[in-house]
Amino acid sequence: MPFCDADFLLSVPAASDLFHRVAAPLPIVDYHSHLSPRDIAEDRRFEDLHAVWLAGDHYKWRAMRADGVCEDLITGAATGLEKFRAWAATVPHTLRNPLFHWTHLELRRYFGIDELLEPASADRIWHEANRLLATGDLTARGILRRFQVELVGTTDDPADTLEWHERIAASGLATRVVPTFRPDAALKVRDPEKVQAWARRLADAAGIGADTFPGFVTALERRHADFAAVGCRATDHGLERLPDVECCEREAARIWERAMAGTPATGAEADSFSAWLVLHVARLNHARGWVTQMHLGPVRDPNPPLMKRLGADAGCDTIGDARQGPGLVRFLATLAGEGTLGHTILYNINPADNALFAGLPGSFQDGVTAGKIQWGSAWWFLDQERGMRAQLNMLSDLGLLARFIGMVTDSRSFLSFPRHEYFRRIVCDLVGGDVASGRLPDRRDWLDSLVTSVCHDNAATTFAA
Repeated sequence: MPFCDADFLLSVPAASDLFHRVAAPLPIVDYHSHLSPRDIAEDRRFEDLHAVWLAGDHYKWRAMRADGVCEDLITGAATGLEKFRAWAATVPHTLRNPLFHWTHLELRRYFGIDELLEPASADRIWHEANRLLATGDLTARGILRRFQVELVGTTDDPADTLEWHERIAASGLATRVVPTFRPDAALKVRDPEKVQAWARRLADAAGIGADTFPGFVTALERRHADFAAVGCRATDHGLERLPDVECCEREAARIWERAMAGTPATGAEADSFSAWLVLHVARLNHARGWVTQMHLGPVRDPNPPLMKRLGADAGCDTIGDARQGPGLVRFLATLAGEGTLGHTILYNINPADNALFAGLPGSFQDGVTAGKIQWGSAWWFLDQERGMRAQLNMLSDLGLLARFIGMVTDSRSFLSFPRHEYFRRIVCDLVGGDVASGRLPDRRDWLDSLVTSVCHDNAATTFAA
């Protein structure tokens, strides 16, 4: 079978039919990404292939380090072309890594280039892609149009300006671009200097001092309302785990105000403050009908020399093995007991937690809202073929695949939208394979509905304006 052909990942005729007839034409709802709202507002025309493809891609950076590429050719002072050539030299060593598939899907879908990327082809591909970037429709907004992106959810700090979202909303762009409220910076109470600097930014954005606990709470709630005004429909938390502790408001106030005075929180105090904050934000979300997203499990910046040299978010994070169940149960049970448990999406990064994350939502569904508590898509280290298949199979075994909210790119790159195609092909192959083996009836009305729901409709309904 030819590499990456029309039936790539589709092993039986039923799978091919479901993908080409049903899944492929559907618009994209990319409700969790790290795309720049400024790039969209300004309709950025990317300077070259490095700027649009390599400059912020941690996945590629990790692969290049593993291949022995020096940091200067990854995040350092080398030119864009030199960095691209280094990536081209790495690509043949990514065989069986999802980067090999994504690289060639992206070259084909964006630039019409079906040549394999390697040192011998690097300069030809560089010049052709740059020609199209300079003269074609591959601007930030042009890409959204080309891939029929119906919604983009960016990831935004409460202290960030919403200027770019306001400009997008006023521009008439067909794609709905909405912020996602992510207050993780508030949790750095073990590092007073960092959390004080963030509190000053929050105060500037909200128009009220945040160095006292009442001021902090008011500022956070004002920004929650500001985000609502520009279309926000979700919050997000990126945590190693949800702490299995209880924290009253008085204790949270003590921890916050000590950090504002320069006293670092202990580990136990930081856990307590995290427990208080995520519950407080979840209650705000319930009142507004928002979705609460929890991305759980990563260990951030475990390599001290690389952290010191490059800072955070440089592709150094890894899978953690923190115990997830107790804190999750406490969080969901507390909200359910209060009647404030809203739509919630839980993502794990450690595949050892798959059964936990698949099974736990079923204990907290309300019998009113279909799919109210969700196990989110295979994320980060798991968003590759085996990770997606494992997630879809476990979800099918322990939940309702038909109510699954589907795929997100979780990406900083505008060239990542073919990951939705990758996901859709895998979904169709699983369903079509079950038809071929007699595990499912060949009822195309049921199968079409399943594929449409998972690949578009469930997410579109959940994040509707």
